[in-house]
Amino acid sequence: MKKITVIYAVLVFLCVLSNAYAHPPSDIKISYDSGTKMLTAVIEHTTRNILNHYIKTVDVELNGSKILSHTISRQDNHNSQRVVYLIPDVKKGDVLSVEGTCSIHGKLKKFVHVN
Repeated sequence: MKKITVIYAVLVFLCVLSNAYAHPPSDIKISYDSGTKMLTAVIEHTTRNILNHYIKTVDVELNGSKILSHTISRQDNHNSQRVVYLIPDVKKGDVLSVEGTCSIHGKLKKFVHVN
């Protein structure tokens, strides 16, 4: 019985330790150019290993409706993931949102109002 308790305790410790290094994106900087119809987002997410701990998905919404879901295989660099999308249906007054999801744990969503 003691052996099972020790093994269980070690497994719980390893799970907690792995989540301690995982974190959601810290910020998302969004811009939309009405002239070119291009949405640019820089998702700030610091990581040591861009192949295992990275921004895995980026979801874009227009006025609360999902219009794009992008799965990414690795992060651009150790500090951020930059994405650029052509979004032609945006009008003045619309709201775009970008949500970045970490491959291990957490996500962050930010909004921009189109002028």
